Amino acid sequence: MRVLDVCCGTGASALPAAEAVVASGSVVGVDLAESLLALARGKAAARGLRNVGFMKADMTALPFGPERFDAVIVVFGIFFVPDMEEQVRRLWRLLRPGGRLAITTWGPRLFEPAYTEWKAVLAEVAPEFVSDFNPWDRITTLEGVLQMIEDAVPDEESGAVEENGQQLLVEPEDFWRIALGSGFRWAIEQMGEEKAALLKERLMQRLTERPEGPVTSIETNVIYGVVLRK
Repeated sequence: MRVLDVCCGTGASALPAAEAVVASGSVVGVDLAESLLALARGKAAARGLRNVGFMKADMTALPFGPERFDAVIVVFGIFFVPDMEEQVRRLWRLLRPGGRLAITTWGPRLFEPAYTEWKAVLAEVAPEFVSDFNPWDRITTLEGVLQMIEDAVPDEESGAVEENGQQLLVEPEDFWRIALGSGFRWAIEQMGEEKAALLKERLMQRLTERPEGPVTSIETNVIYGVVLRK
């Protein structure tokens, strides 16, 4: 199979895909962050994967012709574009007949209860980055994902499932690592090293000294949508 991973980051989805399609298949991962792509290339080399490549590209203007791929995946990325339905259509056009488009979004209560502590510390240290709305808040329900797909490609076979999950934290610093691998990273990088260090210090303190007890796990609720191109 030929697979395209959009918003691939450091390869969390592209690398397993490359292993799944074996040597006769191929995977292309695209992302806007060259630093993340460099990490993905390093991981692929460490695993000895030669059937996966990574390139810098904007998902709204991908350099691929129609019906190029057997599968297109976009993991926690569809909500970053202003018009999600149009982006679904763009990705759908890249599929050959019989191909599948898979879209993953966050469900409700992302990273709680640590997210509440994150917002409180961010308001203290760098209030200019506090927002009551995040891009992923635009689509956090099963009904929302189904409606987005139906509005984009109404005549295609599609479906969605939701999965509630918990991610254990061995230590409070695990959440900082998660933040660096999520949409929170932008604020951390923009505020500068001094404020970022203070943010981390106070966040670790709040995660361990809550009146309700330390945060030992966070919610990772996910919704998966799939479209089959006829």
